[in-house]
Amino acid sequence: MNASIDNPLLEVKDLKMYFPLTRGLLNRKVGDLKAVDGVSFRINKGNILGLVGESGCGKTTIGRCILRVYRPTGGTFF
Repeated sequence: MNASIDNPLLEVKDLKMYFPLTRGLLNRKVGDLKAVDGVSFRINKGNILGLVGESGCGKTTIGRCILRVYRPTGGTFF
């Protein structure tokens, strides 16, 4: 068995990042903007991952969650 498969460099499971939608003078929360909802992937040693998609699909948000710029709403990464 390959050791890099058993011990990935990065593994993301069911990553979610929701931003609150507010309205009015008191900034009352009226809902959530689901920027990332249920993303999972694994990067093994010696592999390259390309993250592609349309503008506004959450690529930068995923990176910021992994770098801990944002605190994700749900999911795990290690």
